[in-house]
Amino acid sequence: MSRAVGTVVRGLRAPIIQQGDDLLTILTETVLRAVEQEHITLRDRDIVAVTEAVVAKAQGNYAMIDDIAQDVQDKLGSEVIGAVFPILSRNRFASSLSAVARAAKKVVLQLSYPSDEVGNHLISLDQIDAAGLNPWCDVLTEAEFRAHFGVTRHFFTGLDYISYYREVIEREGCEAVILFANDPREILKHTGRVLACDIHTRERTKRLLREGGAERVLGLDDLLTSSVGDSGFNPVYGLLGANRATEERVKLFPRDGQAFVEQAAKNLREATGRKLEVMIYGDGAFKDSVGKVWELADPVVSPAYTDGLDGLPSEIKLKYLADSAFAHLRGEALCNAVIHSIQHKDELEGGMISQGTTPRRLTDLIGSLCDLTSGSGDKGTPFILVQGYFDNYAANGQ
Repeated sequence: MSRAVGTVVRGLRAPIIQQGDDLLTILTETVLRAVEQEHITLRDRDIVAVTEAVVAKAQGNYAMIDDIAQDVQDKLGSEVIGAVFPILSRNRFASSLSAVARAAKKVVLQLSYPSDEVGNHLISLDQIDAAGLNPWCDVLTEAEFRAHFGVTRHFFTGLDYISYYREVIEREGCEAVILFANDPREILKHTGRVLACDIHTRERTKRLLREGGAERVLGLDDLLTSSVGDSGFNPVYGLLGANRATEERVKLFPRDGQAFVEQAAKNLREATGRKLEVMIYGDGAFKDSVGKVWELADPVVSPAYTDGLDGLPSEIKLKYLADSAFAHLRGEALCNAVIHSIQHKDELEGGMISQGTTPRRLTDLIGSLCDLTSGSGDKGTPFILVQGYFDNYAANGQ
């Protein structure tokens, strides 16, 4: 064990990316500048990550609310449209809701409670218990919800999302009905044309609605899968992963990501002589311990990555080794025993020694690390360099 430092993560400062910029060239130049200025020694399997926002921005993958509204009208009609299980977000959902309201005469908005699927809470479970409600079967109108709980505000933003979403709908000259229920089929009492607005549970929601007799069911991933006029689009995720850009414009999740990461890896290898892994990352997958909000409002943490980032970690639990099999050892003897176990850990797969080592996908773990590093504010680091991620205690100094 001659290397004193394990994983190192750096946010790389870059120019402000605008539509039409040559992002591949900017990425390579940014990495080379960081290497020179910070005296960084690159190694094979170092990771260069790019936030999805600048990929989509450079692509010009934008759409106007009018484009979305046209797609909604073409696919769901212009009368009464149900919108089920949206997340509570001005940035993520409000523009889509504006488009639905612009397309329809009436919107029935069904909110899940006590929280949306990513942990934005309207109320607490304790409040539900105190009200004597069963969230699995009790359906509340807006008036009934207010009678039980009054005005409820988001833990972090202080926003009353119920009033806010009503205002978004009515601002478009559309009638709004808001109800609270956790069975998506409740919406079918109001309309047979439904937009499933959830992200990670959308397939189940759509299935239940179809089985419940819905006339027509779409998800956000079924809107803007192709261009409307000259709008941007995403053939896989549609509106999922979209962010508000202006009051009338949204930035979509990037498309053609796999071609981008593969070309970026090729360019970086030619420029550095190293085989670097490349990924595009969006929201990380982690939970705030106080506000209880999951960060993951994108459909996936990483929509594209090179082959070396596929799979799960292969790790063993050092503290388990030290406390059990090698509890009698100290100093160099303990180090040597641990290193030997790491070097032969493939023989230990599935045993207790590997328990508790977070067997999540590498791209989810690394993407979350990158998202926490870059943030979503004014750090100005849309590129992340991760070194030593695949090292372990047995790694030498090379």
